[in-house]
Amino acid sequence: MTHLAADNTLSRIIQMVEEAQNQRSPSQRMVDQFAHYYTPSVVVVAALVATIPPLFFGAPFLDTAIGHGWLYRALTMLVIACPCALVISCTPVTVISSITAAARRGVLIKGGAYLEALGTIKAVAFDKTGTLTEGRPVVMEVRSVDCETGELCALCDDVLALAAAVESRSSHPLAQAVVDEAQSRQLLSRYSTAKEVENLTGMGIKGSIDGRSVVVGSHGMFDKQFVHSAELCDLVTSAESNGNTTMMLHDGERVRGYIAVADKVRESSATVVSDLNTLHLQTIMLTGDNPKVAQAVGEKVGVTDVRSSLLPDDKVEAVRGLLESGAVAMVGDGINDTPALATASVGIAMGGAGSAQAMETADIVLMGDDLRQLPFVIKLARFARSLIMQNVVLSIAMKLIFLTAAVFGGVTMWAAIFADVGMSLLVTLNGMRPLRKKSKEKA
Repeated sequence: MTHLAADNTLSRIIQMVEEAQNQRSPSQRMVDQFAHYYTPSVVVVAALVATIPPLFFGAPFLDTAIGHGWLYRALTMLVIACPCALVISCTPVTVISSITAAARRGVLIKGGAYLEALGTIKAVAFDKTGTLTEGRPVVMEVRSVDCETGELCALCDDVLALAAAVESRSSHPLAQAVVDEAQSRQLLSRYSTAKEVENLTGMGIKGSIDGRSVVVGSHGMFDKQFVHSAELCDLVTSAESNGNTTMMLHDGERVRGYIAVADKVRESSATVVSDLNTLHLQTIMLTGDNPKVAQAVGEKVGVTDVRSSLLPDDKVEAVRGLLESGAVAMVGDGINDTPALATASVGIAMGGAGSAQAMETADIVLMGDDLRQLPFVIKLARFARSLIMQNVVLSIAMKLIFLTAAVFGGVTMWAAIFADVGMSLLVTLNGMRPLRKKSKEKA
């Protein structure tokens, strides 16, 4: 299958960077709206300052030997009141500097709006597979219901081969693990690739093989839809209690067995979650895995809450529930995570191993697939918000001081120019501090 040049990863990254530069943050929109009314108001006030004292109080309109006239004072006010420093105080300097600092660490932020939103989050929700775990699961056990020895046998190989014929049409990491194991045992050619494949979102997959409807799915789904023995159920439960994810197989006539898969937790996950907890953020793991597997992984990484057996719609509802307590960031990597990514205040995708759909939907992409950059970018967002507030307060305070002095004739035109240009330079330099900010974490 071929694609247009515009559809490749580099082109998408360039497009996302252009969109990021065009995205205006909420602070910028607020200041732009303020300046829309502020500038004409200042002009009107300056005109009144220049005309009312000379017309009604006999004050000098032009400069005299004893001091500046009211026209000079009004012109000085106009110079001081120029909104340049106020506009610069919000964007583009602070936001673009922060986005650039993040990009240097392999984090693509698609706009100032998402940068500011990230600085306000109260909770971070994680997908499990491919996010907190490496996303490269391996098959740990294959068991056929007909196996009498409990060891790997030809009957067990047949279960694996049949499952691989269906899973080969899926891009899910668990499916890839099954296919890789079947390939290593030279079983891929035993059955033809499944046709009429249907993804059972959050539950499994089914397809037609030689006229049979073969289903590979979760233990929970099989408990509801397919009759199987209590002995098999106990074996599956035992595998899950050891932290394995299980997939059961129905060959169109009966349940044939199960495959147990384990996905290694990322080495950085526990440290990242600990750092987020230190930042007073609630950390929640949302997964479609069964409660036992989910709880085992949750305890390893140290999240504050674990929610399991979730379909994509359930993850959306979970995020909506978290939004009631404040802004929420959702971190995921797969196509099943895209609804939750879109629902969250800020969607964050794992760029290295993430799906194209997740990257397109997310507001922030960890391009290096490095979860360690998450605490850094949250601290960066908070720092950017504090800089914006500092610059806004500083700009308004200095303008009020100099405007008051100008009305009473205490500011010369040169001083007014210095104040305006100086303030613009000051907020610009302050806004560039994210470029010099060093994270305590190693890149």
